[in-house]
Amino acid sequence: MMKYFLLFGLSMGLVACGSGEKIDRSVFEEVNQSMEVKKVNEAEILNKGIEWGNELSQKAQEQLIGQLTKAISEKGTLGALEYCNIQALPILEEVSSPKNVTIRRASNDYRNPKDKPTEEEQMILEAYEYNEENNIESKANVQEINNGEALLYTSPIKIPGKLCLQCHGNIEEDIDSATWDKIQSLYPDDQATGHEIGDLRGMWSIIIPKKELIKKL
Repeated sequence: MMKYFLLFGLSMGLVACGSGEKIDRSVFEEVNQSMEVKKVNEAEILNKGIEWGNELSQKAQEQLIGQLTKAISEKGTLGALEYCNIQALPILEEVSSPKNVTIRRASNDYRNPKDKPTEEEQMILEAYEYNEENNIESKANVQEINNGEALLYTSPIKIPGKLCLQCHGNIEEDIDSATWDKIQSLYPDDQATGHEIGDLRGMWSIIIPKKELIKKL
């Protein structure tokens, strides 16, 4: 059976509280319009989750790449490593906080231990890894979490270009000794090297409350 989510508005005449006096018609229409009844099925919510998740992950990626490129041009690769160590998570917070969502990156080849996947994320990440190993296209995915109160949006992250190989490529071939020393000092448990352009780097993991999605429908 298809599930429906109902947002109830005002459908009866309004009277001023305690006075019995009718409220101006224009006020009634304004309130009624802002709280109109919406009948939203589950498929619409899931589709909106994919759409909004795509927008959020793209914005987050653009912010990270933009700031990283700027840091490299101003401070070099070593300075950019220090910048990312401090600013990468706050950048994601800046994108997610105004939207009341939670954005993070998850990877088995993590550099920052905070990006290590949760048990729930691990299952999805392994599916993306399987697809990668078998030349199957991976697409964005959403599923219900938190007893149906939220959606978990995920999409694969791939190494987009040569710039990333300065810190995530092969040691000595792409990563010079000074950069490798800095990586080891900042991230003693680093597992994020040995990649090539197009490799699966991890995935976006975005928790979107359903109530925020319904506002957008």
